Amino acid sequence: MPNNQFKKGELYSFITGKASTAIARRLQKNFKQAGLDITIEQWSVLYHLWKEDGLSQQQLCDATFRDKPSITRLVDNLEKLKLVKRVPSKDDRRSNLIFLTKEAEQLQEQTMELANQTLNEALAGVTNGQVEIAKEVLQMVYDNLK
Repeated sequence: MPNNQFKKGELYSFITGKASTAIARRLQKNFKQAGLDITIEQWSVLYHLWKEDGLSQQQLCDATFRDKPSITRLVDNLEKLKLVKRVPSKDDRRSNLIFLTKEAEQLQEQTMELANQTLNEALAGVTNGQVEIAKEVLQMVYDNLK
C-alpha cells in the first residue's frame, strides 16, 4: 500500500522544492536590497569554498549537485567578479582548484548574516522539533533515491 498521504500534486510540488524555491527567491531579494550583485547559485559555490577553500570543479559539482557545465559557467562568472581564481592543480594537470579572493572573503560575513536572516523569516512559527522531523523525512527521501 502506498505511503502517500498527500492530495494529488501536493507531494510533487513539495518534493520538487516549493519551499526551497521560495527561500532562494527571498534570499536573492535580500541580497539585492543589501546591494550585493551575486546570484544564489554563485553564493552556493562561495559557501562551499568558505567551508573548504581550494576545491576542484568536480568537488564543487558534487557539493552543489550541479553538472560540470553549470559549475564551469558559475566559476567563470565568479572569476569575472574577482571573487575566485583558478589555480592549476599540482597533482593533476587536467584539474583546476578554485580559491577565494580577498573580495570573496569580505562577503562571507554579510552574506551569511543575510542567509541566517532569511532562514529565520522562513522558519517563523516552526518549532525545533518540526524542523528536525522535516530534516529526517527529507533525508530519508534522498537516501531512498540516491
